[in-house]
Amino acid sequence: MPTTEKHHRSATAAHPSTVAENLAHVHRRIASAATRVGREPCEVMLVAVSKTKPMSLIEEAWQAGQMVFGENRFEDALPKIAQSHALGWANVQWHFIGSIQSRKTAQALNGFTLIHSVDRLKIANRLSRDSVARNKVGANDVLSLLLQVNVSGEESKHGFTPAELRQQLSTIAALPGISVEGLMTMAPFTATAEETRPVFRGLRILRDELAEKHPELSLHHLSMGMTNDFEVAIEEGATIVRIGSAIFGARN
Repeated sequence: MPTTEKHHRSATAAHPSTVAENLAHVHRRIASAATRVGREPCEVMLVAVSKTKPMSLIEEAWQAGQMVFGENRFEDALPKIAQSHALGWANVQWHFIGSIQSRKTAQALNGFTLIHSVDRLKIANRLSRDSVARNKVGANDVLSLLLQVNVSGEESKHGFTPAELRQQLSTIAALPGISVEGLMTMAPFTATAEETRPVFRGLRILRDELAEKHPELSLHHLSMGMTNDFEVAIEEGATIVRIGSAIFGARN
């Protein structure tokens, strides 16, 4: 369970942890956003985006009760995963949130609880192939993933268009070795968080439409919202928010 702010302050009064204080503040903001729309704060998973950050800061977050971390490069993430295991961190989860190159899909099977960023059919096929191959050599795991959707239509954003996803979801869902758990999107960086609301609402509406058409799937996750707009995302139904700079400080 996350360390309470009161306990944190009493335990570390001489050496206050900025990361722990930031986490406590983010949790309060998550709770307020959820409460405003009649949701329970526990419905929202916080992924602490630890990309570019050293293990010393990640350990501060873990000591403060944060259990889920997000990385966007395999070459950075895999050593951190190995170190967290060597340190005996109980119940820690690592999520992959970056774009996946087709030649690197096998690395997605190395210790990640959830892959957020499957942005095209080719990547889903490769992940399925790699998962099946792993299971043939003794593992018995299904890779959990989210499908990234380019709701805003920005050329700079990765992801399925809503039309592509409607056409291809049945094909992806039938692939062995993987399990589609929901959808993910990235909103444009705008002057105000409120401007992102139509994007988040659009992903929720698309998820609801697909869930109705595919009752065999459990599309329960909506990964949307980052430091600058996560409260709006929660108001629009986010079940996962990806927050980095509000916890660890500005990106290096």
